[in-house]
Amino acid sequence: MDMPRSLLLVTTDCLRADHVGFLGYQRPTTPFLDAIAGESTAFCSAIVAGSPTYYSFPAILASRYPLSLGRDVVGIAPQQPTLGTLLKDQGFATAAFIAGNPYLTPHFGYAQGFDVFKDFIREDPIPVAKGAAGNASHRLGRLNRTLEKISRSMGPVGALYNEAYFQYCERWSGPKPESLAALRRFPSADVIVSEAINWLTALGERNFFLWIHLMDPHAPYYPHEAALGLIGGSGVTPSRARYLNNAWNRDDLSITRLERYRPEILRLYDAGVRWVDTQIGHLADVLRHSGRWENCLFAATADHGEEFLDHMGRYHAPTRLTEELIRVPLLLRVPKARTKALERGAFSLLHLAPTLLDALSVPVPSCFQGTSLWTQLQRGESWEEPAVVECVKGCTNPFRFEDRLGPRILAIRAARFKLVLRFDPPAEDLYDLEADPLEARPLPPSSEREVRRYLLERARAHLRASVASQDPESRIRSRLRELQSIN
Repeated sequence: MDMPRSLLLVTTDCLRADHVGFLGYQRPTTPFLDAIAGESTAFCSAIVAGSPTYYSFPAILASRYPLSLGRDVVGIAPQQPTLGTLLKDQGFATAAFIAGNPYLTPHFGYAQGFDVFKDFIREDPIPVAKGAAGNASHRLGRLNRTLEKISRSMGPVGALYNEAYFQYCERWSGPKPESLAALRRFPSADVIVSEAINWLTALGERNFFLWIHLMDPHAPYYPHEAALGLIGGSGVTPSRARYLNNAWNRDDLSITRLERYRPEILRLYDAGVRWVDTQIGHLADVLRHSGRWENCLFAATADHGEEFLDHMGRYHAPTRLTEELIRVPLLLRVPKARTKALERGAFSLLHLAPTLLDALSVPVPSCFQGTSLWTQLQRGESWEEPAVVECVKGCTNPFRFEDRLGPRILAIRAARFKLVLRFDPPAEDLYDLEADPLEARPLPPSSEREVRRYLLERARAHLRASVASQDPESRIRSRLRELQSIN
């Protein structure tokens, strides 16, 4: 079999596994990916190694657990081997186009190995409204913040004030938005794909590694206007979309009141997924027309999922490692290879980079913590090794050094069972995902003792390996890079 000569890696922010068609979702979010799933390996249980973005990507690009250099180190260490550096050394032309994610930048080491790296970080970012006050005038906003503090002690009267002020800001205060594009925080997928196509067109016949990261499903949910029509139903006005996003972002509403907005929020989210799929299809068409699609290994996945009140939460803050956050889609298309979808087993994204390198006949470095499963994929074999997921509780802003030092959360995810460990305060929850897919009922401590013992042993082995594999030199280089960039 002729091996592929190029690699296209597409990562999408916040894309849940259960919102793509090839894994059973009914709304038409991913028709292109669904169409090629039959000639690809569609992973039923692809699991991230960390969540959110800054804990996920060290595994995707460098096959390294996110906390293996210490909780205070975020991103890719200087001189650390990655897909970009390794393929560049093999003579591949390399490029990355990142849709404005602030954690995927040179500051965190992600430009290493790329001939072209464009992160689309805006110098004048669109402010994200924090509830109703985002639309008020500066003076009125200051007055509201004062009244809001008072209203917290006023019980039902305070709640009525908050609701009245929110409705005033959304319906009558300030100009109406002209378009969804004017509200969008990140560049849409067509902008990123257009840049990628321009780069490919100028490339000629060289082997390439192209990585694009798309943000369309990320909050605030302002999809491309065309995408709303593609998933069916009537359009959403810019004013309504802004109203929904600001209502969804409120911290003064009960779960019951937030539930009323959930269907419309999900439609906005799904439209973002559909626009990603549309643009991936467009990129694939360009590769087909140039004759390079059949020589290109294609991988599509996500850095984490998104919560829509599944466990009474929203978005993807690092407070827990529930399935809607850690299970992501993964589609791997290798031209002319005979692989098939896997029905069981947890595939950690820690194994993605070595597997891709192996499929390209590129040596896998010994420092990678993951293992190539390319041989198993070719044979249609499964595997039993659980996936390990880790993050730091409450680290919502890794730019703040003190946020990185919170307690660890660890999940050991096997095909059927999942163990979640918290260390401060200590807690241990075992779930049977077959009987309880929503993770609503942790098993009692006396049940499934053998399973619990096995997963605890895997957790202990992971923690011991994390300590043993710490690289002081890489750690120091990472800290020096960060301090130099601050100064």
